[in-house]
Amino acid sequence: MENSNELQMVIITGMSGAGKTVAMHSFEDLGFFCVDNLPPMLLPKFLELMKESGTKMNKVALVMDLRGREFFDQLFQVLDDLQETSWIIPQILFLDADDSTLVRRYKETRRSHPLATSGLPLEGIHMERKLLEELKGRAQSIYNTSNIKPKELREKIASEFSNSKAKLFRVNVVSFGFKHGIPIDADLVFDVRFLPNPFYIEHMRSQTGLDAEVYSYVMKWNDTTKFLEKLTDLLHFMLPLYKREGKSQLVLAIGCTGGQHRSVAIAEYIGKKFANDYHVQVSHREIALERIHKHD
Repeated sequence: MENSNELQMVIITGMSGAGKTVAMHSFEDLGFFCVDNLPPMLLPKFLELMKESGTKMNKVALVMDLRGREFFDQLFQVLDDLQETSWIIPQILFLDADDSTLVRRYKETRRSHPLATSGLPLEGIHMERKLLEELKGRAQSIYNTSNIKPKELREKIASEFSNSKAKLFRVNVVSFGFKHGIPIDADLVFDVRFLPNPFYIEHMRSQTGLDAEVYSYVMKWNDTTKFLEKLTDLLHFMLPLYKREGKSQLVLAIGCTGGQHRSVAIAEYIGKKFANDYHVQVSHREIALERIHKHD
């Protein structure tokens, strides 16, 4: 195959119960040729047959439900080999969910976890999560399905994969409060609790970093200016490398104590700073508001 007929290959994997079946049906709806539970050792032969047949098929989605160490070793070798090919665009979509969500789903379906030797779902979930750790690290896209419905998962997949030619590198900037926990899907986390806190100024306490007065307060300090200079310089260096490596999105988390003032203001600043170069979505977890910046 020539470059004009590049094969877009998506490997769908992740935690059992996280939505791989829904994902496969979503890719089928997008016109992908889907193969369920293909053993990694057969992947090179499968691709070789596709190349030799001269098929016009250019979109393939493969569900790989890996349950043994030997399968992982084979898949990693195949993925390393694919980096040397010019006609295949490989991408890993990793589906994840919180332990409590997975346990609830197993109870609802009355299924047993494939790795749970004692019959307790949580045992199998912990074992599977450990086995999948390296594979998750190689994934270009990671979806946490804990709080999304199947319909929302299908819409998310359609948004990212419906047109590979127009696929964008997305930067998701999220503000959060450390007292509520770090976002589990964050790729980079920055702590801005060292900045002066508007919370201690009474009339600003009920406001957020979206309010002009709070935003100006956070931004007026020399420490804020120096921090933003260093952070933006770091991101200008790192983001193109993430994009070149094949990631489709990056989650950048900015945290303060409560997620209302400092982190919100800094997240807004970063979102605007990079809006001309990337598709940027800014969301504020603790105040449930998001903004999207598109670069055309």
